[in-house]
Amino acid sequence: MHVVIMGCGRVGSELALRLQEAGNTVAIVDQDPEAFSRLDPRFAGETVVGVGFDRDALKKAGIERADAFAAVSSGDNSNIVAARVARETFGVAIVVARIYDPRRAEVYQRLGIPTVASVQWTTNQMMRRILPLGSSEEWRDATGTVVLAEVHLNPGWYGHRVQELAEASGARIALITRLGSGLIPDRDTVFQDGDLVHAILAVADRTNVESAFADPPKEF
Repeated sequence: MHVVIMGCGRVGSELALRLQEAGNTVAIVDQDPEAFSRLDPRFAGETVVGVGFDRDALKKAGIERADAFAAVSSGDNSNIVAARVARETFGVAIVVARIYDPRRAEVYQRLGIPTVASVQWTTNQMMRRILPLGSSEEWRDATGTVVLAEVHLNPGWYGHRVQELAEASGARIALITRLGSGLIPDRDTVFQDGDLVHAILAVADRTNVESAFADPPKEF
């Protein structure tokens, strides 16, 4: 696939290389020619000097044949304008924007533009380690009814199977982070000390799910 990136900062330059290493063609746009010095010497894609939401600059970067567009500049407004141009003017199927202001991120999510809220993500990660209670939302579907959340797990669940917690909570256990690595569990996976549990759940059921995770399993 062909990917166009707006912004050649630390995120943009790293993203460009990783996408290339995954077998994709990449073009990166930045209004500062010096920004391209951040690119790894192995980067073999195209660099375009210009404003990331300028149609001519985007065309030079191959936006008309792009399968995906990522706006990762340092400006929220620029990222959103560029994302909307990529989607609404050029019909790019996959569009994502980095947003610093979490309040704006929620608005643009509702407009159908997936966003990565850097400040909110970092804050949530710190909170989860300092006060590991309740749940921390990681993703929400476009309708706002289903979320993927990291949910605090009562240590009493250690040694119990994933299926037991799923039945008790009504949530689907999507992922376990264990010793720094991701694990996709099956129904017989057993929880271990230190596991971070990520579950898919209905927003309407969030309180009940949090309670089921926070309470130890019932013994029969």
